[in-house]
Amino acid sequence: MSDTLTLILSGAAGAALGAIFFGGLWWTVRRGMTSPRPVAWFVGSVVLRMSVVLFGFYFVGGGDWRRLAACLIGFVLARIAVTRLTPAPVETIEEVRDAS
Repeated sequence: MSDTLTLILSGAAGAALGAIFFGGLWWTVRRGMTSPRPVAWFVGSVVLRMSVVLFGFYFVGGGDWRRLAACLIGFVLARIAVTRLTPAPVETIEEVRDAS
């Protein structure tokens, strides 16, 4: 496989890992804020998300710093995309605090 194609696929894998990580974070915050046990949601989520991403980076990187860098760039681009595409919260922190 050519080096260029390998780097493109590594970047795409990084974007997928970023979408999983930051999409999972967004989902966890939405669920955790209304849960009777938010600590379990947040701790479980961070362990699961970090495990998936670390394994993914290790697998995609394969000992080559260029593939690892391409994966990281894809991960950061996914963060930007998820941040812009997810809807903003309707309530502010003060509104949630006043309601409880």
